[in-house]
Amino acid sequence: MSYFIAGLLIVAGIIHILPLSGVIGAAHLGSLYGVQIEDKNLVILMRHRAVLFALLGALLVLCAVRPQFQNLAIVSGLVSTISFLGIALPVGDFNDNLTVVIVADLVALACLVVAAVVKFYLPHA
Repeated sequence: MSYFIAGLLIVAGIIHILPLSGVIGAAHLGSLYGVQIEDKNLVILMRHRAVLFALLGALLVLCAVRPQFQNLAIVSGLVSTISFLGIALPVGDFNDNLTVVIVADLVALACLVVAAVVKFYLPHA
């Protein structure tokens, strides 16, 4: 089961690392999310967001091979993913790029939920 959990964490980690390319700047953030970001303050916040997601993604990938830290990774990933979906889904009417982000987060959420069930409820299966 440890390889299974590790695989799930790696998938969720890669999904969180992918937006790191947004750190390049506003034009790249625009292509990632299908929006124009003209306010330089918002660009700063979104670039920092890209770094934080990558940091969480790196934690998920690292903890895939460090079972003693997997609880931390699973809970952190769940908090991040659920909070984004909880903010985004009620708003609705997403552009195509953001729809891709939401689908990716749903995949990450599924991976993290399955990892949590296996880790916490089926530890010796």
